[in-house]
Amino acid sequence: MKFIVSSSYLLKQLQVLGSVINSSNTLPILDNFLFELDSNQLKVSASDLETTMTATLEIDSTSQGSVAIPAKLLLDILKTFPEQPLTFTVEDNSTVEISSNSGKYAIAYAPGEEFPKAVVLDDPSKTLVPAEVLATAVSKTIFAAGNDDLRPVMSGVFFQFSPEGLIFVATDAHKLVKYARTDVKASQVADFIMPKKPLNILKGILGASDAEVSIEYNDSNATFSFENYVLTCRLIDGKYPNYEAVIPKENPNKLLINRVQFLNSVRRVAIFANKTTHQIRLKIAGTELNISAEDIDYSNKADERLTCDYQGDDMQIGFNSRFLTEMLNNLSSDEIQLEMSMPNRAGILTPVDGLDEGETVTMLVMPVMLSN
Repeated sequence: MKFIVSSSYLLKQLQVLGSVINSSNTLPILDNFLFELDSNQLKVSASDLETTMTATLEIDSTSQGSVAIPAKLLLDILKTFPEQPLTFTVEDNSTVEISSNSGKYAIAYAPGEEFPKAVVLDDPSKTLVPAEVLATAVSKTIFAAGNDDLRPVMSGVFFQFSPEGLIFVATDAHKLVKYARTDVKASQVADFIMPKKPLNILKGILGASDAEVSIEYNDSNATFSFENYVLTCRLIDGKYPNYEAVIPKENPNKLLINRVQFLNSVRRVAIFANKTTHQIRLKIAGTELNISAEDIDYSNKADERLTCDYQGDDMQIGFNSRFLTEMLNNLSSDEIQLEMSMPNRAGILTPVDGLDEGETVTMLVMPVMLSN
C-alpha cells in the first residue's frame, strides 16, 4: 500500500479530524487515524465511539488497503514540514514509512480492521441546510447549553425540524436561547438532541463553507455530510423540556437600548458585584436605566446611568451579570430589546436589527432575587 499526498493538504484535513479524538481513550485504537485507501481516494477517519468523522482526500495512488496510524505522532511530524509531496509506504514490518524531500520516518501502525466501524443509519430522514445557517444556529445557541451530567438532555442543542421551519434551542435552566428560521424547511416533523462536542467541531469548519449540509437522522444517530466530510454522532437520549412553557407570553415592560453601550456598562459594573452571585441590579424609570452592583463583604460598589427608550412600569430586577454579558456578546445587532413582566419572571432579550429574512433569535435570562 503506497500513496503520495501534499503535506499541507493532509495536515489541514487531519487537524479537523483530530478534534474528534479524546485525550484519554479507553480503547487504545482510538488514538489513531484510520487510513483507508482505494486507488486515488483516501478516506481518513477519527472516532471516540460517540462521534466519528471521515474526510475523503484526492491523492496519487494505485493501491488499496487500510491501516491505523498514531494521530499525535503523525500530526506532530506534519506540522514541521514545509509544503511538499510526501510518500507513504506501508512496509511488511508493521511500520509506515513517510518519505519527504529531506528524510525518511517510520511509524508503527495497527491493522485497519481493529478500528471501530462507523454507524450506518438505517432508514434515516433527511434535511438540507445551508452551511452558513447551520453554523449561525450552532454558534448562537451552543453557549447556553448546560454542563450538568445529571441532566444530559440539557447538555446539548435541541434541533426541531418541520415544514414550517427549523428551530434550535439550548438551555441550562438559567438561560435559554431559541434560534428559528422560517426560510429553511424540512419535509417532515422531527426533533433530536445533538451533543456539544460534534457541534463545536461542525461550527469550526462550517463557518468558511458555502456548501449545503445534508443532515440525516433517526432515533439514535445523526450524520452531517458536506464537501469532503462526513460526521456521524450518537444523539442524546431523552425528552427535551417543554421550553415554550417557560417563555413568558405577556411582557408589557419593554426596554430598547444600544447593545454595545449596555454590554460595556454591564461589564464595568459587574467587576464590583459579589464574586459568588455576580448579581447586578437594573432599575428602570422613565427614560433612565440605572445599573448597579455591590459587594458588601468588600465594600465595593458601582452605579451607572444610561438613557434608554422604555415603555412600562418603573421596575427593579436583578440578573447574573455573567449570563447577561454572554448573551449580549452573542447578539450582533446594534439595538436590543429587553422585555420583562415582573422582577421574578424571566427577561427576554431580542435583537432589533441585523437579522436575515425569516430569522429570529430569542434569549431568555432568569432573574436573581434582589437582596435589599
